[in-house]
Parts: sequence; structure tokens; C-alpha cells
Amino acid sequence: MSEKQQEARHVAIIMDGNGRWAKRKHLPRVMGHRKGVEAVRALVRNLKDTPVECLTLYAFSSENWKRPEDEVDDLMNLMRKFIKSDLPEFIANDVKLHILGDWRSLAPDIVAMLEDALAQTAKGSRTLAVALNYGAQAEIAAAARLAAKQGEVTEESIAANLYTADLPPLDLLIRTSGEVRLSNFLLWQAAYAEMVFTEILWPDFTPAHLMDALDQFSGRERRFGGR
Repeated sequence: MSEKQQEARHVAIIMDGNGRWAKRKHLPRVMGHRKGVEAVRALVRNLKDTPVECLTLYAFSSENWKRPEDEVDDLMNLMRKFIKSDLPEFIANDVKLHILGDWRSLAPDIVAMLEDALAQTAKGSRTLAVALNYGAQAEIAAAARLAAKQGEVTEESIAANLYTADLPPLDLLIRTSGEVRLSNFLLWQAAYAEMVFTEILWPDFTPAHLMDALDQFSGRERRFGGR
């Protein structure tokens, strides 16, 4: 395969636009989040038909706690329902769950559900990495502190202490809804990742849209700072 036809092993998505999707349809914001969960479900079901080995989704940032309490409660309840309803499907589709972020500070019942899901999916061949209570700047700072305790602080020692240390290097980062920024997501990992920004709101994002982004990636030439 030539350099211009590379396949993306690790794809990350900033799932943006749930609220605007609901507003355009004159629905409560929670309906946008629920529709967004359906979009996640469709992507996970179709992972086996793509070259993607790891799909990382920005589900809940450390800044999202600033949202109204009822919206945060809705998001947490959706998380509970998603884990409970979709865990058997993860196992059936050979999907391994991986969590990024300070997820152990979430509600105890959610932590217990996530620990169970991690254990039950540990042998999956494809990875769904979910960023929960995640912020990239905090991740880098924590990794640097750990690296300093272990010895010399280098790029390699920091990378080895990131939440993504066991995942493939990030190849492609996608953001939906027309916003063009990273919003404190995978700042270290995205250093040489290709990026695709689309106007599509997250609830309308389909496996076909992912395949289109993968096609865009395959046509790009990655130089990693070289010529």
C-alpha cells in the first residue's frame, strides 16, 4: 500500500451537535443526546466493516460539569442505559471497552458498571475507547508528574503515561457540527493526526459518513514534519 493510501487504525470523534439537532427539531436537548447514542450504536455495530482497530469517542469532558444539572443528570442516566443495554452487543461483536479520563470519580454505580464492562470485554479484538470526565491538559499534566516520579521526563515517558498508552497512535480526528477546534481533546495524541471537520450534526452522523472520512484520510499524504 502506498503512503497516499494508508488506512486509519485509530479514529477519534468529537461528537458535537446534539443540542442543536434537538433545537432545530423543537425537541428537548435530552432527545438530541438520545439520538446521539443511537449514532454511537450504529458506528460500533459497523466497526467490523472498517479498517479501524480503535474508535475513540469524546463522551463527557471535565468541563461538561458546568452544564445545567438536569442536563448532566440526563447524560449520566443515558450512560447507565447504554452500558446496560449494549454490553451484550459489545461482547457479541468482539469489541473491547477502554476508558479515558478520571472516570472513577463518577457516581459509584456507574463506576461499578464500567468496571464490569471492562472486565467482560477485555478480550475484544477491536477497541471502543470512551473519554469520560476527560480533559487533555489535565491528562498531559498527570502524565508528566508520573514520568517525573519514574525518572527523566521525555516525550516517550510522557506518552507512556497517557490514558492512550496501550492504544494505536491516533491517525484521524473527526469533529461534527461545523465547529473547528479540539476543545481540550487528545491534544498530545493529535500532534500529527489528520483532521476532518464536517457540518453534519452528531445525531445525523452515520457509518457512511465515517467511511467518507476514512476515504479522505486514505487520499492524504502524511509527512510527519518531513517533506
